[in-house]
Amino acid sequence: MYFIIYIFCYTFSLLPWRVMYLISDFVAFILQHIVKYRVDVVTQNLNIAFPNKSTAERKKIANEFYQQFADSFIETFKLLSMSDATFNKRFTSNAEVLKDLYKTGQNVQIMAGHFFNWEFANWGAAKYGQYPFIGVYMPLSNPHFNKIILGLRKRYGSILIPATNFRAQFQKFATQGRYAMALAADQNPGNPLSAYWVPFFGQLTPFVKGPEKGAKLNNTAQVFVHFYRTKRGYYHSQYEVMTTSPNYYKDGQLTVLYVKILEEKIKQNPANYLWTHRRWRYAYDASKHSNLLVH
Repeated sequence: MYFIIYIFCYTFSLLPWRVMYLISDFVAFILQHIVKYRVDVVTQNLNIAFPNKSTAERKKIANEFYQQFADSFIETFKLLSMSDATFNKRFTSNAEVLKDLYKTGQNVQIMAGHFFNWEFANWGAAKYGQYPFIGVYMPLSNPHFNKIILGLRKRYGSILIPATNFRAQFQKFATQGRYAMALAADQNPGNPLSAYWVPFFGQLTPFVKGPEKGAKLNNTAQVFVHFYRTKRGYYHSQYEVMTTSPNYYKDGQLTVLYVKILEEKIKQNPANYLWTHRRWRYAYDASKHSNLLVH
């Protein structure tokens, strides 16, 4: 069954870009207007994040979001048959930031948000960043598609660790020399009672402590990466050093810095963020969370 699915996906990837994007436009329309996939969540999130924008402005962001959301999946299929030359043409980055850090011998945490297209960004970090690149992923429920995606992400040597078994597998890499590990740290925490509560678009929001704790424990440089579309089918990753001295910061302050940069980048290009995620699922409760609040 795996080979049948792979052959179908690979054949689909050979379609011309123009045809692929016609399909993507159709899929975006179906998702937003027929299936109404998480339309209520997207609307609620945009209302929270941009209360000062008009209804028409938020609707425009939603329309552009669904197009980029559909594009990201269509483009992932396209990567199955994409040549090195085509990828080099369609993806750029200031990877010299990572190369300069590599010369210092310090390990790196690449702090990301759920921007589009993360598959391009993963390839770019592994291909151009010089570090052995570690990606943390959530396994797909379908084992055949999971195998296809893992094979795709490993093309340029990425080391992939499932989030479900992160601690056990990460330890062997942490002691083997330099590495750069990417973390999308804007997910909801499993337990809001063990998270930092940080203002995010004016709402107190829980963020996982793990990235900050790991950076301090291993004296790991933190680098924020903002990846975004420059035009349809073309992407850029912009790396920005947050700190090379994580232990200089008090508990929670690195998380606050991350959230501040994340919010800034989302505001620059609102449709480029994964608004289908229920980011404000948990409500702040001073009786439970006051000791976790950081500014």
